[in-house]
Amino acid sequence: MSLHLDSRQRAMLKEMGVSLWWPGAMAQEPAATPSTHGTPPQPTPTVTTHAAPAPIKAPQPLRPVLPVQPATLHGQTLPARVLLPPRALFPGADPQHTPAALGAGWLIVADGLADADPLEGEAGRLLGNMLRALQLHRHPRVFLCALSAAHGPSTDAAPPDEVLAQALASVKPSVLLLMGRAAALAVLGRTEPLGQLRGQAHRMAGLPAVITYDASYLLRAPQAKPAAWADLCLARVLARSTPAAP
Repeated sequence: MSLHLDSRQRAMLKEMGVSLWWPGAMAQEPAATPSTHGTPPQPTPTVTTHAAPAPIKAPQPLRPVLPVQPATLHGQTLPARVLLPPRALFPGADPQHTPAALGAGWLIVADGLADADPLEGEAGRLLGNMLRALQLHRHPRVFLCALSAAHGPSTDAAPPDEVLAQALASVKPSVLLLMGRAAALAVLGRTEPLGQLRGQAHRMAGLPAVITYDASYLLRAPQAKPAAWADLCLARVLARSTPAAP
């Protein structure tokens, strides 16, 4: 059985919600025309498109930090140095009159001093005045390990770490005073500018260490003398608070 519907009849069934499903009905059904009656046509939904996310870049590998070689510290070539064995600066001082506030002993590592007598010359006299201002000339256990320029290859010079280890074992200081960049490098392996290293306590073999300017630098930059004096006062405080080694 087939139904023969004209266009008006089909439109009426469409308005009533009756769909035509027999075979061939969909092919015969014309495109729907908008109606002015009943439910208004629904608005076409708006589709929002989002931009595709940017591709994630693979992390770049970290560049290895190359250690600063001692021969080229901060763009300047440092001459080779050897560490001389410790020598007492004030061996004639009376231990009975040594102020207790100075601690059990001092070990000073300094650069730019005379090999024969480290308290001679302009730098040596300035160092001596600084130590006397601390009353260290009254202390018989104030020792100096001078950093001396190495003249050509030397086979009999002990490595600086060996000399330092022997000095610590024999002197048994309560504080280390490192004067100059070369001293900070030889003892602590530190390569930062002295302005970043001074004014604080470092540690070496369980002992407090203070880094300050060397006497040669203070002769060229006298405006740094107050800072150096503050470093020496810090070393004195640390020496007093450190118990004597057995």
